[in-house]
Amino acid sequence: MNRMNTKVVLAAGTLLCVLTTQAQAAIALDRTRIIFAGGDKSVSLNVNNDNKQLPYLAQGWIDDAQGNKVTSPLTVLPPVQRIEAGAKSQVKIQALPMVDQLPQDRETLYYFNLREIPPKSDKANTLQIALQTRIKLFYRPKSLMKTTAEMATPWQEQLTLTKQGDKYVVNNPTPYYVTLVDAGSRKGISAPGFEPLMLDPKGSAPLAVSASVLGEAPVLTYVNDYGGRPALTFRCGGASCQVVPEKKG
Repeated sequence: MNRMNTKVVLAAGTLLCVLTTQAQAAIALDRTRIIFAGGDKSVSLNVNNDNKQLPYLAQGWIDDAQGNKVTSPLTVLPPVQRIEAGAKSQVKIQALPMVDQLPQDRETLYYFNLREIPPKSDKANTLQIALQTRIKLFYRPKSLMKTTAEMATPWQEQLTLTKQGDKYVVNNPTPYYVTLVDAGSRKGISAPGFEPLMLDPKGSAPLAVSASVLGEAPVLTYVNDYGGRPALTFRCGGASCQVVPEKKG
């Protein structure tokens, strides 16, 4: 879930088709998720053209949580730019005045898209391939920004589990989105059939695997702001489970 979602756009004449792939893009971003801090006017992303022979166009835009393209309250500048072969550039996500109308008691989810457009081929009947990267963009209100000291205790440790039948339901009491990418009965052991999920602020969702597979000390792995994957170990008593805090030092 923390990896970039990459799509392939194949174009030959009027043919256009979109497929999911893990192919290597020519245009590459410097991160796998974006945190837009409330109070900031913009955030800049570094973009590289990893193709050493050809220039590419880089087209950026933002989708809302439902997948609709939006130009407010956040917008991309420039929307299209040319990046020379092997060169580096930047793309900026700019806040517009309407950003103040977003909820200030919880995060808001968007998606940042960056599509590479290859130079037109001078050969007839040539199939061109372009890749598109899509990553999560979280608007985090100023009131929810934490200091370095506060970040030492991740808010993900506030997650709880509730056993309902043969399933665990994950409860997120925080105002932040939480992305879970793995689950197991102990660290390093993944439960077969687990499906990554993203919890809404103040939301909850069942895990796809059975509670019997995870046992009485489930381990959930989440994605932090930097793309890292820390693990949370739970201790269960009855139908509820709490995180066992990591020992500091």
